Amino acid sequence: MFTHQFSETTTRRYDLDWLRFIAIVILLFFHTGMWFTTWEWHVKNNETSTSFNYWMVWLHFWRMPLLLFISGAGTYMALSKRTPAQFAGERFKKLFIPLLFGMFVVVPPQIYYEHIKEYNSYWDFYKTVFNFVAYPKGSFSWHHLWFVAYLFVYALIALPFLTYLRSDKSEKFKNTISKILSSPAGMLFIPSVLILITQVVLRPYFPDEKHNLRDLSYFVYYFCFFLFGMIGYASPKLWQTIGAQRKHLLLGALFILIPFYGTYFHFRGIVHYPWSDDTVETIFDVCAIFLSWFTLITVIAFGQHYLNKPHPWLKYFNEGLYPFYILHQTVIIAIGYYICRLSWSMAAKFWSISLLTGVSCILIYLLLIRSNNVMRFFFGLKPKKNDQATEPVLKRAYLET
Repeated sequence: MFTHQFSETTTRRYDLDWLRFIAIVILLFFHTGMWFTTWEWHVKNNETSTSFNYWMVWLHFWRMPLLLFISGAGTYMALSKRTPAQFAGERFKKLFIPLLFGMFVVVPPQIYYEHIKEYNSYWDFYKTVFNFVAYPKGSFSWHHLWFVAYLFVYALIALPFLTYLRSDKSEKFKNTISKILSSPAGMLFIPSVLILITQVVLRPYFPDEKHNLRDLSYFVYYFCFFLFGMIGYASPKLWQTIGAQRKHLLLGALFILIPFYGTYFHFRGIVHYPWSDDTVETIFDVCAIFLSWFTLITVIAFGQHYLNKPHPWLKYFNEGLYPFYILHQTVIIAIGYYICRLSWSMAAKFWSISLLTGVSCILIYLLLIRSNNVMRFFFGLKPKKNDQATEPVLKRAYLET
């Protein structure tokens, strides 16, 4: 009965799968780079360099919005064959259970390595997790799993709107949105301005609290990208228009780099403007919001045009990406702690940590998670229902080519 109220069928978007894979790879290099930037982080190399800042500051402002946009589109697809109650239950198993597991198992080692000199052993430290004192004063935190926490809340509060988008009643709304955003200027500036308005209203009252749910400004900021992902994928006409305008969108994404880096270089002492630092910082923050959307929608547009192609290995990559995300930052910190104690160059350390983290996360997934239904449950994966779970990935991929 529920499925009859919907007028659309959902088809697999391989471009979103590929872009999700690319975004996770970017996260691997980004969080490895955090060892070496001059920015504050949980752990740091004894030597840092501003050269990491220059490329990472650009990635910083669109890497997570891209994942939120893709997640919004994926959330829209997830409701295609589920009732709202089934959808909420599935989100609980896929997001809340891994979040809870991560906060007690995956995240604590990160805090331990940050304060390793204060404890005699890991188990001596681990007891402090159950004091339930929030980080940084205590050892209880979700760290990089804020993304999972946000997604869980987003999915629940967006469910009524999501149900509306999948019904026939939303056709007029979707046609109107497609018309408003049909031009490159509208596609670039209207979402950007809407996001900017939310931050102008909220940031004075909710400054950055490092991704805490009490930080309403960032919660709403990322929710915008999640909603735009839902809306963009809900309208086939709009989705096609995004891909068709890719060259114009690319010009916008390149142009915004001028004021973005122009103001960023002011704080690096490379250029100087006759304005106060607060004024330049405000301009930079505005440019960063526009850069986030301009770059994201450009990546989506080019991905739609060039990456919407299946590959026999893609479904294996796709299933493993979620456990990879949950694990990657902890592995980066654990491996990085020992490598950064060596007298190697920063480049050698960076590539060693990145490579070893990638290999380690893949091996943990293949050996401990992929074929174990208990671990699959804790990492938000559906249970394996047959003996294919033990079949080697490479052999299966080869047979399907």
